[in-house]
Amino acid sequence: MSVTELAWFKSSYSGSQGDSCVEVALTEQAIHVRDSKDVTRPHFAVGRAEWSRFVGFVAEA
Repeated sequence: MSVTELAWFKSSYSGSQGDSCVEVALTEQAIHVRDSKDVTRPHFAVGRAEWSRFVGFVAEA
């Protein structure tokens, strides 16, 4: 699946002013993350298990 085919959506924690926005796209294999202010830059992807651990860690902080 190419980057243009991914269904990107903004994080619920992104600012309403249009700044500091993170977008994610979900696939069966991975969670893709990019900066919505500059979508031409490369995004990164992590496995679902790793994403789950990250979200759990952040929720505890």
